Amino acid sequence: MIEAVKFWNEPNNKSHWDLQLDPEWTAYAAMVKLAADAVRAENPALTQVLGGISPIDAGFMTRLREQGVLDRLDAVAVHGFPLDWNNWMIDEWPSRIAEIEAVTHLPVWVTEVGVSTFGAEEVQVFGLERTAKLLIGRVPRVFWYSLYDLPKAWPATTRHREAEGSSYYRHFHMGLLREDGSPKLACELFPRYTPDLGICQWFHFEDHRLDDAVSWLKRLGVRRLRTGLSWADSFRPNCDAWFDRQMRALEDFDVTVTFCFTPEHRGIEPHHTSPPQQAEEFAEFCARMVRRYAPGVASKRHGPSGPALHAQSGGALTL
Repeated sequence: MIEAVKFWNEPNNKSHWDLQLDPEWTAYAAMVKLAADAVRAENPALTQVLGGISPIDAGFMTRLREQGVLDRLDAVAVHGFPLDWNNWMIDEWPSRIAEIEAVTHLPVWVTEVGVSTFGAEEVQVFGLERTAKLLIGRVPRVFWYSLYDLPKAWPATTRHREAEGSSYYRHFHMGLLREDGSPKLACELFPRYTPDLGICQWFHFEDHRLDDAVSWLKRLGVRRLRTGLSWADSFRPNCDAWFDRQMRALEDFDVTVTFCFTPEHRGIEPHHTSPPQQAEEFAEFCARMVRRYAPGVASKRHGPSGPALHAQSGGALTL
C-alpha cells in the first residue's frame, strides 16, 4: 500500500519551516538524516523522498546535498504552481526539473502541482491539460493538488508578503471538487490522465471527507495518492484510531505518506513549523508509522494500545 515516505512538506518555504530558527537548514538536515536511518532500519525497501521544495531552488538542493542529506534518500521532490503563485510560466516546467536534476543524482518527483479556479474554471482545465503534457513521462511521479477545495472555515496561513506569493485566497480553490463535493469542469477531464497522474489530498484529523474522497479517487481512476501523517496529531486523544481508519480507507492505492508538523510542545518555538527540540523524536515517529503501516516483513506485533495494523510494503493491511 505505502510505496514511499516523505520527510516534511516544503522545508524551504517559510510558511512550513521556520527559517529564522534554522536559517541554514542544519536542523532540518540533521532531522531528515536521523529519520531516514530510522525508516531504513524498519523497511530497507521503502522509497524515501525529500520533502517537496517550494520554490524550486537548485541552491537549496545543493545545500542539502553538501550536508549529506541526499545520500540517505531515493528521490527528491518539487512543488510548482506557475499559474497561481510562482513567478515563472507553465511551459518552463521542463527547465525547472532540469535545474534540480543538474545538482543531484536522484530522480525528481513532482509531488504537488495544480491550478486554482479562483478566476475561472476554464483556467484549471487549461492548466491540467498543459501540466499533463509537460510532466507525464518526464518525471517518475506527478501528484495533482488537490481533490477538494479547502473548506473556507479552515485556516490557510502564510508568512509571505503579497509579492512573494501570499495570495492564499487562491489556496481555497485548488480542488477538482468544490467544498460541497460537487465536480468542477477539470474533474471531468482528469480520468484521461490517470493512472499516470496521481492526486495529493491532505486529510485533517478525523476528516469528514475521507470516505467520499476514496469514492471519488476510484471513480477518477487514481492509483497513486499522496497524503500525510501528522506528528502533531499523534499527541491527540485516539490518534492511532484515526490513523488506522485513514490508512485502512486508502489501502487500495499506492500511497506516498508525508511525515510532518511539529507538535507545539515539542518545538523550539510552539508552532508546527518549528524545528523540534529533539530531532530523534521525529525520527521515532517516522519509524513507528512505518512499523505500523509498512513494515519490511509481515508480522503481528502488539503495542501498549493493542494490536496494530501491519502489511508487507505493497500489500494489504491486516490486524
